[in-house]
Amino acid sequence: MCENEKEKLKNKQKFTTDDLLKIIKILRGKGGCPWDAEQTHKSIIPGLIEETYETVEAIEKENPDMLCEELGDVLLQVIFHADISADEGNFTYDDVVSGICKKMITRHPHVFGNVSVENSDEVLKNWDKIKAETKSQSNLYQKLDSVAKPLPALMRIQKLIHKAAKENVRPDDNLLTGIEGEAANALLSAVYKCEQLSINAETVLRRLSDAFIEQVHDTSKNK
Repeated sequence: MCENEKEKLKNKQKFTTDDLLKIIKILRGKGGCPWDAEQTHKSIIPGLIEETYETVEAIEKENPDMLCEELGDVLLQVIFHADISADEGNFTYDDVVSGICKKMITRHPHVFGNVSVENSDEVLKNWDKIKAETKSQSNLYQKLDSVAKPLPALMRIQKLIHKAAKENVRPDDNLLTGIEGEAANALLSAVYKCEQLSINAETVLRRLSDAFIEQVHDTSKNK
């Protein structure tokens, strides 16, 4: 990319997604940044995870300035991965956008089609049904196996329990044995309690962690 393009970008005050695409292309191109050029999909996994959790933190803090910044960091990760893929001759950023647009249209037949729904519960049922059909998930095993394995363990088991419960299936209390089995049964009971109360177990534990830190802080101030 010519030096004139770099100067144009340096002098801009307002940017677009196209500008970000150009910036990443410059950074990863000849004469750009050696670190950016060396990255792969796998090498930047930690960044994607970290930026996602920082976005969650911004939302929970109800900090719009922080959220704006963190969403930008997440968008950067998306475009970074897309640029790596394009260089490998696979998909491009436009393919990513096209794919998600098609998915949102397909998953909302009550908006883009002739399906009628009464409430958000019916929307979610349709979503799950369409997802299972488009991903060829014809049985419970396939649906459970599709839940991402890198998810935090507590989040993953709750998603598995939620999916299984729709088909009246629950894990046995003795899938693990010994001390691990006792701990597993206690954890399962806690997750089922959260499910009954429509509470996200992962969120509850994050809040508990924050509350514990504040407790220790308050205690230390009073000493």
